[in-house]
Amino acid sequence: MNLTLKRLLGATAAVTTGVAALLGTGAGTAGAASRAHCDRAERDMFSYGPGTDVFGHGCSMPDNKRRWYTIEVDTLVETHYKTASFDDGVARTETLHNRTVRCLGYTSGNGTVHWFGCPPS
Repeated sequence: MNLTLKRLLGATAAVTTGVAALLGTGAGTAGAASRAHCDRAERDMFSYGPGTDVFGHGCSMPDNKRRWYTIEVDTLVETHYKTASFDDGVARTETLHNRTVRCLGYTSGNGTVHWFGCPPS
């Protein structure tokens, strides 16, 4: 077989394999958020915006490990601090109902789930 033809077939196979791998990866991450539910959760709010941690109680945990988690919260209590520091005190609290939060991961213990890496929503 001609050397040029071998190279062309090899390049075509490589491109085909690469496209298939990329499409497979994209399809896998499209539905990568796993759902959880918490009866109650707290989130700190600072002068610059929301904190990235959410503490949940009465949570049903997802049955699989994923990259992102979608947490449906019945009652979300947001504690608004006066500044960017806990030391300056609380300005107010706000209770929100039926909210959804997305987080990167979690740890759990003693009936509390610490959701972390939660961007503003």
